[in-house]
Amino acid sequence: MSTLTQTSPPTKTYEQVRAEHRWNVPERYNIAHDVCDKHPRDGLAMIWERYDGARRDVSWGELQDLANQAAHVLKAHGVGRGDRVAVVLPPTPETAAVFLATWKLGAVLLSMSVLYGDEGIRHRLADSEPRLLVTDVANVERFDASLVDDVFVIDGEAGARLLTTAPKDHIATDTSADDPAQLYYTSGTTGLAKGIVHAHRYILGHEEFTWSHEVQEGERFHGMGEWAWAAGIAPLLGPWRLGATQVVFQRRGGFDPADQLAFLSRHEVTNVFTTPTAMRAMMTLSDAGARYPQVFRRVCSAGEPLNPEAIRWFREQYGVTVLDYYGLTESYPLVGNVPWMEVRDGSMGKPMPGWEVAILDEDEKPVAQGERGEICLRARSNPHYPLGYWRRPEESEATFGGDWFHTKDAASEDEDGYYWYEGRADDVIIAAGYRIGPFEVESACLEHPAVREAAAVASPDPVKGNVVKAFVVLADGFEGNDALADSIRTHVRGRLSAYAYPRKVEFVSDLPKTLTGKIRRIELRQAELER
Repeated sequence: MSTLTQTSPPTKTYEQVRAEHRWNVPERYNIAHDVCDKHPRDGLAMIWERYDGARRDVSWGELQDLANQAAHVLKAHGVGRGDRVAVVLPPTPETAAVFLATWKLGAVLLSMSVLYGDEGIRHRLADSEPRLLVTDVANVERFDASLVDDVFVIDGEAGARLLTTAPKDHIATDTSADDPAQLYYTSGTTGLAKGIVHAHRYILGHEEFTWSHEVQEGERFHGMGEWAWAAGIAPLLGPWRLGATQVVFQRRGGFDPADQLAFLSRHEVTNVFTTPTAMRAMMTLSDAGARYPQVFRRVCSAGEPLNPEAIRWFREQYGVTVLDYYGLTESYPLVGNVPWMEVRDGSMGKPMPGWEVAILDEDEKPVAQGERGEICLRARSNPHYPLGYWRRPEESEATFGGDWFHTKDAASEDEDGYYWYEGRADDVIIAAGYRIGPFEVESACLEHPAVREAAAVASPDPVKGNVVKAFVVLADGFEGNDALADSIRTHVRGRLSAYAYPRKVEFVSDLPKTLTGKIRRIELRQAELER
């Protein structure tokens, strides 16, 4: 491993850094060049390990050659500028090469997860109309071939031979920073998922790897997100832009916290992107720090709110304060924590340099300090701002065409400018005239030793209109009963207030979630209404 230097706080204040920040977006820009082609060939780009112990070390030169070979193969399949390339593959060097090849040709990448149901995949294929689908033997039978022009199976004998024997001649289509490059589909709590189109420039907006992760050239980076959504692909591309070595783990199936921590320890990973869902799974290992020693320098989290208890657990086990940052597929990170600023456990931090963010009311006016409002982003104020929804011009104009982009997430700002998440703007619980944010209830529930996961929603009440109800997944060794429900109520009441605690507690085996791990409170809330 290369020697890492100890970073120190900048001589300027947070306010000065924000005031002096300027975006540098060249007129001509291509993701593949910036994250791969510009690096010296003898450097180490990737350490890849599969669940069965297989390992490959891939240099930048090898990855550059592989990306060019993949570009020649995709071109032979008819892929050109503006075409969509759908990818359903595990995280491997070849998968990364297909991503890069797509951008080299000026095409648009749609990477999908093998975790998507067949109907979810069918909708995305029918909606995006890809020129080519790249997949593997394990998944190829799942697809309706009539929905794509062509299919390339990359890991079959013929496909592997075609890729490795293709020319290595450099391919680089000249693209504008505003040319479309990435198509993500929102996980969606209602209706069919909508495609969000990002331009090549969007990766330039991901400065969390500069400000929060402080990525250093040659250091070992690992992102726990799957390469199918923004929180998986950005932690691949962003650190590569800065010259990091990606340490990639191809899992056997679902997330196993012991396997994950052992992998990170084995490869001496110093910089990590994780998620609250993954961290809560790790918290089931009481002796994680002793069993799986780490050399973490930076650990950051995003994708859903990070509970204070998870931060404290990680600090106790590994002596590292996890830095939370916040955003959405449409644009992120809007708000975040940085190493040279005080971290307040449970706060999402402050608006990131270069991001014009405000907490507004329904009339797009700033709310008073400490008041609950909606997190909003000034439209078109940074390179991450999307081109719009795929083939939905009216919805694109309604969502992205105004002065502000509305996140539909609620927060408040304290006297020092820190943002505190208070749930989805439409998830607020109004009980006996009080406005209650579900996240604070859930955080308090999680501090009870019997609670592994919790979700709080409004439950109709004939007297109060609504009361707070908590759906609770228990930790191992606990059994749900009336006494435990009373214990949880008392615990939360003592930490929050006499009106914000859950008057109803229901023990469940699991909580409904999106594919990205976010709790679907809307399902629980609807079930309560139907009761």
